[in-house]
Amino acid sequence: MSQENVENLRAFWEAYNPEAWRRGEGDMSLLDRAVVYEDANLPDHIGESYRGHEGVARAGTRWMEPYEEFTIELEKIVGEGEHIVSIHRVKVRARHTGIEFDEPVAYLWTFRAGKVIHFRSFRDPADALKAAGLSG
Repeated sequence: MSQENVENLRAFWEAYNPEAWRRGEGDMSLLDRAVVYEDANLPDHIGESYRGHEGVARAGTRWMEPYEEFTIELEKIVGEGEHIVSIHRVKVRARHTGIEFDEPVAYLWTFRAGKVIHFRSFRDPADALKAAGLSG
């Protein structure tokens, strides 16, 4: 199951559609119905937890609200088995100010029986790798 989790996560990101997530219609097929997402990316979301598919959709919508343009590119996946880290590049342009950001972001994913049961965002990929007991 370990390599399968990596491949499923890669496929999840290859099919990722920010506009669908903005509308709360993202593909949740990899996520367990009782999934928990912890947000540590946006200052006003740090420490918040979102539960279930509805919670993840709400988090995705909130995360993208302030941006006119939003892209997230998968750079690499580190680890295997139950704990995997995905490292990304996020590029955004703020809706009202036009300020642009180009920053890294990472997610620590926990799988059980082929489904994500928990994931957490990190502003610094090194922190995600450390939390997973991995090195990049």
